[in-house]
Amino acid sequence: MKNKRQLKIGVIVDGVGWSYNAWRHPNMPANASESVDFYVKKAKRAEEGKFDMVFLADVSHIGPGNIPHYLSMFEGVTILSALSMATSHIGLAATIATSYADPFTVARQMASLDKISNGRAAWNAITSNPGGLANYSRRHLSKDDLYPLNKEFIEIVEGLWDSYEDDAFIRDKKSGIFLNSRKMHSLNYRGEYFSVDGPLNISRSSQGRPVIFQAGTSEMFMKIASKHAEGILVNGDDYNYARQFSEEFRKRVILAGRDPEDLLIMPTQHVIVGRTETEAEEKFQELISLSPPGYHIRKPQFFGSAETVADMIEHWYQTGAMDLLLLRQEHPSGIDDFIDLVVPVLQEKGIFRREYESQTLRGNLGLPYPQNRYTQVQ
Repeated sequence: MKNKRQLKIGVIVDGVGWSYNAWRHPNMPANASESVDFYVKKAKRAEEGKFDMVFLADVSHIGPGNIPHYLSMFEGVTILSALSMATSHIGLAATIATSYADPFTVARQMASLDKISNGRAAWNAITSNPGGLANYSRRHLSKDDLYPLNKEFIEIVEGLWDSYEDDAFIRDKKSGIFLNSRKMHSLNYRGEYFSVDGPLNISRSSQGRPVIFQAGTSEMFMKIASKHAEGILVNGDDYNYARQFSEEFRKRVILAGRDPEDLLIMPTQHVIVGRTETEAEEKFQELISLSPPGYHIRKPQFFGSAETVADMIEHWYQTGAMDLLLLRQEHPSGIDDFIDLVVPVLQEKGIFRREYESQTLRGNLGLPYPQNRYTQVQ
């Protein structure tokens, strides 16, 4: 039996916060969602805490009723490219919906981020909503199109990432040979939604290709993700649901011919932690005091003293409900509190790293290096 991999931790950086009121806190910069300095600070702090990745959510359709963060925010790959120059180990995950983007462009963007960051990129390959489709001239598509389109999109991107075998580029000045052309491969994909010849004009990175994350619950989603996803985002509100989902999805992965150990279950959690239960409660009350009349804030699942929160995390981890804890910040000090107070407890428990194991995101996540499909068949 394989040794259980250590707990992994990532952070979703939501700028001014994933709520309507967090931006009003005196310690939250009101322009955080459009401040490169804010994002750099958060990424460096997360790297100090030995987190596995910075994860960026995204939206493609907004209105005045959206949370403040969604009303003014950076495009993901752009800001992550900046963060790659300010960090050295932490992974960089961008959300790009397959419903409205172009597979060749996404393959190129993400491969470029992967090379720029020396093998630390990941792609969250979600579907979109009707508003997003309208903004990208795809109003003609229906809800029934989204997952068949998602399937083709991911197949194309993975195929383009294999355009060059690992040793395709000779770059020998003396002989004048730059490329072994026999190790460059066109894709020639023909589907219902996309037609892509390839090849992609960028070589593979030190981790082979970006890590792929997905999110969803439908039967069609499960079928696609069981073949392609290396991490699955899960709603963290219910422990029993997360555990049951994990068990069911790993069965699907096995049926798809994959090793279930090559998959990470990733519940998202808001965490408010203090040195004591009372201190955590005070931080929660701060957020309540900033809320408009009638706006209800639910207390986070992982709430309380560092020991209490660490014990809950250990329980979720040890019972298979979680491989990677994906944190979201409500209180401005939430991530700093977690790093300062909870991480040392998790390290003492022996379930979270003290130092990075690798320079690449795959290496730190404990995921295998993906062999190029053309190399395998020879």
